Amino acid sequence: MRKNIYTFLAVAFAAGLLAGCGSKDSGKDTTIVVGASPAPHAEILEAAKPVLEKAGYTLEIKEYNDYVQPNVALDAGDLDANYFQHQPYLDEFNAEKKTELASAAVIHYEPFGIYAGKTASLEELADGAQIAVPNDTTNEARALLLLEAQGLIGLKEGAGLTATKQDIVDNPRNFDIIEMEAAQLPRSLQDVDLAVINGNYAIAAGLKVADALVCEDSESIGATTYGNVVAVQKGHENDEKIKALVDALKSGEVKKFIEETYEGAVVPLS
Repeated sequence: MRKNIYTFLAVAFAAGLLAGCGSKDSGKDTTIVVGASPAPHAEILEAAKPVLEKAGYTLEIKEYNDYVQPNVALDAGDLDANYFQHQPYLDEFNAEKKTELASAAVIHYEPFGIYAGKTASLEELADGAQIAVPNDTTNEARALLLLEAQGLIGLKEGAGLTATKQDIVDNPRNFDIIEMEAAQLPRSLQDVDLAVINGNYAIAAGLKVADALVCEDSESIGATTYGNVVAVQKGHENDEKIKALVDALKSGEVKKFIEETYEGAVVPLS
């Protein structure tokens, strides 16, 4: 009887070891939690889900409607990554909030556009017209550079990517430059003459590149600087699941989805 008991315990112990090994393997973290703005980022992530599933990962998407909380959540460890911003904005956020977030990859570029509000064209723009721009530093600079490229205003030499309303040194037609939250710009079109709108917020509002009076061209600072990135906590750029996420977003399937869905409003950079 004692021998049988010892045999049973030995078998049970061995089974426990095997179960432990199995649970360790099956306990591998295969869920990737990513924060994103609803359009186009969350939509692009949805298109990446089947690609990730084939690679053995489950993608969980958390949507945010502002530019601050996705980085706050990432810094707190509530997200594995986020996908909504370009590098200059990420750099600015890190500097202001003392965070250490990093880019794991550049995925796409969204042309910035000038959209008609109460005034239907640039030619019809009256002296003193109201022009709305984003109020966060990097996006405001991008908007002002686009207005400058159209000859509507002139900026202080060297202002570049840090330009703000205070850097306007040439405004002979006395345009009223109104700074507001980027997400509010599409909804404010009816109240201003023109608005310079971020690509993702234009898409979310049902605006198309074809609707814009003018967009950044391929040689502009926007095209060369403002690629949208997958951001992670510093040191996690090469994590296995982050690599899988990046590979999925750069895959042929997702590239095709972007090109067919957004018709130039989103341009893949992979």
